[in-house]
Amino acid sequence: MARAALFDVDGTLVDTNHLHVVTWWEALRQAGHDVPMHAIHRAIGLSSDDILAHLLGANRDQDQDARLSAAHTTLYGTYFDRLPPLEGAQDLLRELAGRGWRIVLATSAGGLELTALRRAIDADDVISGVASADDVAEGKPAPDPVHRALELAETDACDAVFVGDTVWDMKAATTAGVRAVAVLCGGIPRTDLEEAGAAAVYDDPGDLLRHLDASILGRLLDPQA
Repeated sequence: MARAALFDVDGTLVDTNHLHVVTWWEALRQAGHDVPMHAIHRAIGLSSDDILAHLLGANRDQDQDARLSAAHTTLYGTYFDRLPPLEGAQDLLRELAGRGWRIVLATSAGGLELTALRRAIDADDVISGVASADDVAEGKPAPDPVHRALELAETDACDAVFVGDTVWDMKAATTAGVRAVAVLCGGIPRTDLEEAGAAAVYDDPGDLLRHLDASILGRLLDPQA
């Protein structure tokens, strides 16, 4: 059975979480909602509908949801041509692929946003597939994106590792029975990630790459592990 490395994208491979915070804050402000940026930050990683439910509550005027999401997309879209990859992201994916891992992205992004993110990573030649927001009924923290990523990788949960930066990533991975590895570059505290199920925590993709042989991923390559 092939081994698979499943990756979240925003905040894990591309340094976009704070761009999402600012653009969601502005979209909400324009619609008359005063939401603190720290609350928005904690919600990043959820789908657009789930972010709005998380921030505004179930009793919000849901007729506004499409307009709020469109405003965020428009504002965030102004950065599409200059999204910054995180240190070591491309090198990590290439190193894993070179060791025989199947690389699959599992992300809440879709459409033009996903295209921009993949362009920023610049490693399409080693990415086997993408489980996007368009492919699943429920986004993280539901396990659906991870299950879809496993299908694309053609592997079982026991032969996979999921790398992400939010508590939603950790919960989705552990619910799906996949080992969860966290990175701190999305801005979420280590303790929160560990409480949500992270088996190991690294600073960023470059830090994981430097410690790859001693990591969970390295141990999975060892038949004696």
